[in-house]
Amino acid sequence: MPTRFGGAVTQDWEPVVLHKSKPKAQDLRDPKAVNQALRSGAPVQTIKKFDAGSNKKTAGPVVNARKLDEGTEPAALDRVPTDVRQAIQKARLEKKLSQAELAKLINEQLKVVQEYENGKAVPNQAVLAKMERVLGVKLRGKSGK
Repeated sequence: MPTRFGGAVTQDWEPVVLHKSKPKAQDLRDPKAVNQALRSGAPVQTIKKFDAGSNKKTAGPVVNARKLDEGTEPAALDRVPTDVRQAIQKARLEKKLSQAELAKLINEQLKVVQEYENGKAVPNQAVLAKMERVLGVKLRGKSGK
């Protein structure tokens, strides 16, 4: 059984003083509170925030990002060479196929065939292989070897 302290019982109570709570940041930004503080002579701090209230993006980091990209990556991707473009067109016309028919035969979109024939496409070996198979011409590799 626990034993109790037999000495004199004292209480260590300290007086508690309740203070008025500090005003919240939102209340300090309220125009009425700011005007009242100005009228009463209380110090009011104003800070001009950089690009505050604007929806504009700064041009500085974008320029730096572009320079970084240009420095680490090639500026332009390779496009379909002129001789390959002409070989595709010539072989397609000899087989009397339209661009749409060729696209259907190689299971690609019409846009893909158009881009290859206009020289705007980035060469894809799989697409070139399909065109070689359907058209019966060599489009990849060196023809001189």
